Amino acid sequence: MEPRRADCPWCGGRALVTRLVSPDIVQVKPGSFTLEECRTCGHIFQNPRLTAEGLEFYYRDMYDGLGEKDTERVFRFTSKIYRRRARMVRRHASPRTWLDIGTGYGHFCRTARTILPDTRFDGLDLGAGVLKAQRRGWITHAYQGLFPELADRLPDPYDVVSMHHYLEHTVDPRREIATAAAVLRPGGLLIIEVPDPGSIMGRLLGRYWVPWFQPQHLHLMPLDNLTAALTDAGFQVVAVERQKADIGHDFVLAALVAINLLGPRPRRPWKDGPVTPVDRARFTVAMALMPAALLTGFVLDLTVRPLLPRRSNAYRVLAAAPRRGRP
Repeated sequence: MEPRRADCPWCGGRALVTRLVSPDIVQVKPGSFTLEECRTCGHIFQNPRLTAEGLEFYYRDMYDGLGEKDTERVFRFTSKIYRRRARMVRRHASPRTWLDIGTGYGHFCRTARTILPDTRFDGLDLGAGVLKAQRRGWITHAYQGLFPELADRLPDPYDVVSMHHYLEHTVDPRREIATAAAVLRPGGLLIIEVPDPGSIMGRLLGRYWVPWFQPQHLHLMPLDNLTAALTDAGFQVVAVERQKADIGHDFVLAALVAINLLGPRPRRPWKDGPVTPVDRARFTVAMALMPAALLTGFVLDLTVRPLLPRRSNAYRVLAAAPRRGRP
């Protein structure tokens, strides 16, 4: 991990408080991670932050390798959100070309093509899933690597660039926004969807709220901070969606996290030492409790969650690029 910083990476404020301390909630790899909140601007960030090598360790076997099938299975069940994203853009434009940053396996592009059949979708991602998306025919061109480093090699400017649950993973969100401005045609659209750290669910569920998603989420940006950063980069905010960006299922997902932390799979390549009887017993107990935990989560999502204010766990912003050409 990098040294802990004493100031906010967003505004430079030095009034920092601990918001959350969390383990790795999905793979249960070793380590503990702290999210701190800036009292000046409300920005929440991982502090100390993982180095590039640390991030590589925690990403490994999440989107590729051992965890690939489980992760892709999750992506298949979010087509409703995918359609809402595409419709948000369609209300303002009929794009010919669209670049999806952090495209993963291409599921969003596959669904969005049903809403925008005349649009060419390209994808960019650090993982190998983007190549699979191209082989499947879900995207036309695949670009594997870091967005700011690949920007100069991309083709003509795009009509739309999308960053869906991508920006919170990046080391420098402002640089990503500036790069998007550089690859968009003048007046082109940037659509960003990120977790909403202002959601009441984050306070209610603590470390079990999946959008905190430690250790992968490095920055969690309040809506006002993100719109101000877009304005500073020359963008004009066109539309904002909160409830339509809500992924839902907070209580069910929290139940899954609790069960996973209670009794993770005993055989994990990164586990220190041999599998013990305690490991097996914890896993057995967790599996026995899972049906009741999931049922409870489902009932709470159905009955309690709709009554809560500011319950949306994400927000979505659509912004128009500066009216200038690509450098």
